[in-house]
Parts: sequence; structure tokens; C-alpha cells
Amino acid sequence: MFKNNINFKVLVRVLGSLFLLESIFLLITYAVALIYDEYDQNAILISAGISGIIGAVSRLLTRNSNTEIGKREGYIIVSLVWVFFSIVGALPFTLSGAIPSYTDAFFETMSGFTTTGASILNDIEAIPHGLLFWRSLIQWLGGMGIIVLSLAILPMLGIGGMQLFTAEVPGPTPDKLHPRIKQTAKRLWLIYLLFTIAETILLLFGDMSLFDAVNHAFTTMATGGYSTKQDSVAYFNSAYIDYVITLFMIIAGTNFTLAYFGLKLKFRKVFKNEEFRYYIGFILFFSLIITGILYFTGTGGLEKSFRDSIFQVVSIITTTGFATADYMQWVPFAWLLIFVIMFFGGSAGSTGGGIKVMRIVLAIKNGYTEFKRLIHPNAIVPVRFNGQIVSPNVITGILAFVVFYIFIFITGTIIMSAIGLDFESAMGSVIATLGNIGPGIGKLGPSANFHDIPTAGKWFLSFLMLIGRLELFTVIILFSPAFWK
Repeated sequence: MFKNNINFKVLVRVLGSLFLLESIFLLITYAVALIYDEYDQNAILISAGISGIIGAVSRLLTRNSNTEIGKREGYIIVSLVWVFFSIVGALPFTLSGAIPSYTDAFFETMSGFTTTGASILNDIEAIPHGLLFWRSLIQWLGGMGIIVLSLAILPMLGIGGMQLFTAEVPGPTPDKLHPRIKQTAKRLWLIYLLFTIAETILLLFGDMSLFDAVNHAFTTMATGGYSTKQDSVAYFNSAYIDYVITLFMIIAGTNFTLAYFGLKLKFRKVFKNEEFRYYIGFILFFSLIITGILYFTGTGGLEKSFRDSIFQVVSIITTTGFATADYMQWVPFAWLLIFVIMFFGGSAGSTGGGIKVMRIVLAIKNGYTEFKRLIHPNAIVPVRFNGQIVSPNVITGILAFVVFYIFIFITGTIIMSAIGLDFESAMGSVIATLGNIGPGIGKLGPSANFHDIPTAGKWFLSFLMLIGRLELFTVIILFSPAFWK
């Protein structure tokens, strides 16, 4: 399965290239900081320099290395790049003094790159514009994936690129829009960019400033949920903005292959997709139930109840994490439903986190099929999805993922309880970070943040963000002795 030796030179070379890429985005952020002329300029420029020097030295030392990337190198690179990007990406916050604690800065940055959206900031509006832009930009980069971006623009990574693509892209199986992986990456990023621009324009019509519109478009399409306002989207108090962001959260939580077909006006392919139908069905089902609850408990009128309901349901099921209402203030049954859909996640091949709709549907179908096999033991009853028979190996992999996901959730809850959180908040912190959602339950609901989590808890939750973003096995496999032999 694996080669005998790991090519460490190619690891250094690829990571060096990615550090150069990070320095470029830091320089773009520096340009934004110059426009607003605030105290974050030097910190951003120094961070860009550090990233650039690390990248240049790494490339220089490995200029004659073999560029073949095998399966093991793919897993290592994909795991390490998110960690190293966060280590350097946290520097602007710390060097500027905006977030003095490096632990807090790393947590905020890892939360950004993994599109989790869990924040430690108590006064977001007090953060300089350059750092707010960097905070949103890292979510946008993390949404589609750092590796997918590099496959699109760095020719050197075209060799063995499928190993990286498979390790990073979320879902049971990666979808390719083109036989060549580099072209697939380019098309994915083009679709992502087009939707981001479209949302920015529509938000401008809602009287958002250009800065706020760009930042919210970045973090909506990334299903990240970072806002430029402490009160999140509720700050704008606009039905138009709520519905625009809801629409683009739904798009971001959809498989981008289907988005590609939609842009080509092949809508039959979109609506024939079984996962998409379940995805929309789940959104409508939970939204209508919670709408009824809010309306009959007197939380608001019918339109407001529906708007708050569908916004929060879509925000959670796509793992975006924006808020227009504090669902912890709703009746317990309503926020309990919100907690349930925290496990769902968006579609496979989307920017959403969580278990993913496809896995949940296939797990349910497999359970139903097992009942049919018990009744008809001699019958051959396959599991079908989109009209195709699903391989038993795929079903086994999905069941293993779901079981492992639940196991990590339970173990993480026990750890966070031991660190000092009450049981409800411990569960909320783990599912919010493991599912890359942002807000949780208990004392970590939409109106609160992670500032008061103990230091050990913040590092542990940062690890959960990483393994959640990379679908568990990509990171966990690195802890297996067999991987390194």
C-alpha cells in the first residue's frame, strides 16, 4: 500500500511552496491594512516576511529533490499544512497585540482555516480592518482547501496531486470535474470565486459596506461563519441580508459538482441527485418544525419565525455558524433539534463539515436493508444510492467513519468535562469544533464564545477542528505505527 521510505525532501519542498503562497495572501492583507491605516500594518508585514523566508529557504534547500508525492506524503502534507499555516497565520494577531495570548491567536486562526468559526474575541469591532480581513480570508482559503488551491496554481504539485486531493476534499469519495486533477482544482476554485463575487454584489444591495459584504461573502461560501460584527448577522437587522446569506449558505453546503452543473443550466442533474434531495428535505423538515415552535410560543410573527428558523437550521446543517437569533433562548425542544442537526453536516464535496448528508443517508439505508435481510435471509438486497448499487467496501467505510465520529465526540466530551466545563457546554464545545460549526450549546451558544475555555481545552479543541476538517482518518492515520513503518 505504501512505499518503504517517506520522501521527506518533497514534504519540505511542498510545504515551502505553500508558505510562499501564505506570504502572498498576507501581503494582500497588508494592502487592506494600508487602506485603513491602523496599528496592524507592521505585524502583518512582518508575518508575511517570516512566511516568505521560511518558504524560500525550504524551496532552496530542496531544489533538486524528487517531486513524486505518494500516498503517505499526501497524508503528511495535508495534515501539516493546516497546522503550519495556523502557526504562522496566528502571528499577525499576536504581534499586533490584538490577541496577546498566542494560544488564543492560534485557536482563532485554526478555527479560521478549518472554517469552524469558533471565536475567542469579546469585541470584534475593536479589531483593525486588516486583521478582520485576514480572519475572513483564511476562512475563504480553508473553505475550498489550501491543497486544492495549490493544485490549481502551483504546477509543481501537479505530480501526484490526486493523493493530496483525496486526502483533503471532504466526503466519502472525491468528485472530479475533469480527468486531470489540476483542471478539477481550477474549476472548483472558479465556481467558488464566482459565487463569492455574486454574494458580495447582492449584499451590497442590502446596504452593507463593501468591506462587510466581502468579508461575509468570504465566510459564507467557506461555511465558516466569522463576521465583522460581535452580534454576527443579527447586527444588520435586515430580512433581505438574512435571506441572501441563507441562499448562499445552502449553495455552499451543496456538492460543488452539482453547483457546476447548475451553472451550466443542467438542473435535471442537480435535482436527480439523491443526496441533494435529502439535503434540501432535511433543511425544510427541521425549518418548518422550528418555525411552528417559534410561532406558537410567541417568539415572533410567522415570517420572522420562519426566517429565524431557516437561517439557524441552514447555518448549523451547513456548519457555517452565523446567527440571527440565540437558539439557546428558544424552548428546549427547539434547541435540542438544533443540536441534533449539528451532526448532519453539508453535502459531500461541499465546504461544510460534519458527518455529511450522504453518510447519514447511506447509514440509514444500510440499517433498513439489514431489516429486510433478516426477514428474507436468502435474498440479495443491495444498498442503492442515485440508482447505483453501493459497494460493501464503501458502506463499511461509512459505518466506520460514523462510529469513530461518535466515539471521538463522546471521548472529547469526557475530556472537556474533566477540564472543567459543565456537561452541556462540554458536549457543545466538542460538536462545535469537531463538526467545524462554531457555536455550540450550553454556555457556548451563539451569543457566547470560547474566550473562557481553559488553555488546555483550547489546544484540544484546536485538534478537534483539524481532524474534523480533514475527515478524521487523514490525521488519525498519522498516529498509527504501521503508517511510519
